[in-house]
Amino acid sequence: MPINVLMPALSPTMEKGNLAKWLKKEGDAIKSGDVLAEIETDKATMEVEAVDEGVLARIVVPEGTADVPVNELIALIAEEGEDPGSVTAGRAQPEKTADAPAKPDKPDAAKTQAPAGNETPGGGTMSYERVDTAPEGARPAGGTTADGAPAGQPEGGRRFASPLARRIAKQEGVDLGAVQGSGPHGRIIERDVRAALEGGAAKAPATRAPKDAPASAPKPENREAPAAKETPAAKPAPAAAAPSGLTAKQVMGMFEPGSFEEVPLDGMRKTIAKRLVESKQTVPHFYLSLDVELDALLSLREQVNAGASKDKDGKPAFKLSVNDFVIKALALALQRVPAANAVWAEDRILRFRHSDVGVAVAIDGGLFTPVIRKAEQKTLSTISAEMKDLAARARTKKLKPDEYQGGTTAVSNLGMFGIKSFGAVINPPHGTILAVGAGEARVVAKNGAPAVVQAMTVTLSCDHRVVDGALGAELLAAFKGLIESPMGMLV
Repeated sequence: MPINVLMPALSPTMEKGNLAKWLKKEGDAIKSGDVLAEIETDKATMEVEAVDEGVLARIVVPEGTADVPVNELIALIAEEGEDPGSVTAGRAQPEKTADAPAKPDKPDAAKTQAPAGNETPGGGTMSYERVDTAPEGARPAGGTTADGAPAGQPEGGRRFASPLARRIAKQEGVDLGAVQGSGPHGRIIERDVRAALEGGAAKAPATRAPKDAPASAPKPENREAPAAKETPAAKPAPAAAAPSGLTAKQVMGMFEPGSFEEVPLDGMRKTIAKRLVESKQTVPHFYLSLDVELDALLSLREQVNAGASKDKDGKPAFKLSVNDFVIKALALALQRVPAANAVWAEDRILRFRHSDVGVAVAIDGGLFTPVIRKAEQKTLSTISAEMKDLAARARTKKLKPDEYQGGTTAVSNLGMFGIKSFGAVINPPHGTILAVGAGEARVVAKNGAPAVVQAMTVTLSCDHRVVDGALGAELLAAFKGLIESPMGMLV
């Protein structure tokens, strides 16, 4: 029987992607390891490899298609001995509509029995499913499995849901226990919660309404006497929704028609907007600034660069930047103040053994934050070479998800643009981010007399749930000590 090729989940948080390009055409022989297609996520373009052999019989989703949901059928592969011409797209999954709750395309048991070796580069998975599984009409009525549990629900009753799905469910009063997941292995994702809301089902009990709900909201359940049975019209008090701002029509209505150009949002800009709005709404920021003298660092940098070995063409083996020293200093400072090397995780704090430092890299239309792993253990020349490689691949969108996800902190440097100081927005789940301003000549008092020094201003944005004021100040003091006495970074 033919094999379904599904849109893969190329990162743990991916819910949909763009099918940028097919690298195989219908009728091509497919071998394990062949690159089938290029998939664009919100951050990168990645190649997807085949994990089975056969002939590409049908391309169901044409290249250039945007926002293809994870686990959506994109192609059919005919197995050895099977006539590719007999494989029809009619065997594809039914198209999901926005008016009905999304359903898993196959029972979860089929998904969990996929081959173990189907990982793609970057930690994603390429999903294949056999067409010879029970059709939709053969499933038990009511979306239940043979044991009576809702389809897509893992054993033991635990509901797997993405963080965004959980947040929307909490805000809208949706009971996740009654929502059917359409993500990988039955995971509940955003569109499942939205579909449940549109269908008017899966509402959480009214007793979950906040204490400050308006008087017209249902009253809390009386625990001393049996509660009256709720009528179908009863609705829980809505959770306080975050301000949504002006609509596109409202904004455009303020300007003369023809005086502006509409620029559609690509996946990266949508993700940046969503994550940073979420950060400012959910992460309690506070900011700490101080000035750091650079004379000793600039002198040491000049000496180290001058001593770099050269190849036969006279090209030095490395050339350190001030930002390389900043990355190393922040990594070492986190080791000296380990309580600040942490992130917030809903109901706990995670403290890390190593300093994984992200570095903001501006690209056309957005930015990446590739992560230097275990930066405290690496030499300055290694950090410099690694940063150059990551930045180059970031600008061509060739980074793998595991190269820009994670980390506990980040560096954002606008000094090269002449910016004196600024406050950066924390990129969750990071606990801090260091904003670096321009180095410049400043007059300071030394030994009671004016003196000219090279200095820069740095501002540490802190998540107050993780880093308190005194702890943030301690981290900045350790960073300042390392920058002003940089020889310790060479040991």
